[in-house]
Amino acid sequence: MFMKYALFPGCKIAFERPDLELAMREVLTALDVPFEYLSDFSCCPTWASVPSFDIEAWLAISARNISLAEEKGLDIVVGCGDCYSVLNHARDMLKREEWRERVNRILAKVGRVYRGTTKIYHIIHLLEERKIKKNLKHRLNGFVAGVQPGCHLLWPAKIFDAKEENPFFPERLKKLVEAMGAETPHYSRLEYCCGNHIDIVDYEKFLDFVQLKLQSLKEEIDPDFIVTACSTCFIQLDEGQKRLKRLGRIDYEIPVFHFPQLLAICLGSNPEKVARISSVDRSKIISEILEGRE
Repeated sequence: MFMKYALFPGCKIAFERPDLELAMREVLTALDVPFEYLSDFSCCPTWASVPSFDIEAWLAISARNISLAEEKGLDIVVGCGDCYSVLNHARDMLKREEWRERVNRILAKVGRVYRGTTKIYHIIHLLEERKIKKNLKHRLNGFVAGVQPGCHLLWPAKIFDAKEENPFFPERLKKLVEAMGAETPHYSRLEYCCGNHIDIVDYEKFLDFVQLKLQSLKEEIDPDFIVTACSTCFIQLDEGQKRLKRLGRIDYEIPVFHFPQLLAICLGSNPEKVARISSVDRSKIISEILEGRE
């Protein structure tokens, strides 16, 4: 890993949940992880867009994004599972000389070149439990958290530089949340997909995915809140359960946090800034976190 990182917020965080980006910035700053923001980044582009109909165009867009960090000698840090997956898949495919040459012919038209020197990390890969414990202003002792790593951070493990030892029993997010004092019991559908992208073609099937995940969490561990590594999982689980409740398919709500939001709050950031936007109300659980249970 390089000593400094290019923060890649992605389009969903930047346009739908800007408080998530602020949380990432505050966490990286508080824990002394050097980063800079490159204003020329575009969409990664997400799986449901360009990669679904034009592989060459997808690789060119991803390679352009990566080349911006390469030019500055930086690795990339993301908070979105889609971005992590798409950019890593692009890096893997661009190891093939044929694709790299085709893409660089396209990039040459805008004065750029892809070299393959920059690596892609998720923010959970850069944070140390020891440093988190040392800097906490509020601990999560007495809280039970349901962790949602997100499938795009887990598979296919062979293409990732930072990977879980066993993607069927992911530990990274679990250990970070436990470092903050919370319990993170195992539940049977831990590694299940949140239903992302299915909502585009079959919204009812998407709701089935969300309901299955929520039922597993509620019935098996009854968490105080859900913590996601992936920003898309956060949006899907937060918005999906509101729809399920309106339809009468569930009779409960579980507050959802993107991990950097929860950590930023525990490091002393203002919740009104770093955890402002959600469908499920989080004010009660945030007050309990600030007051402490033990």
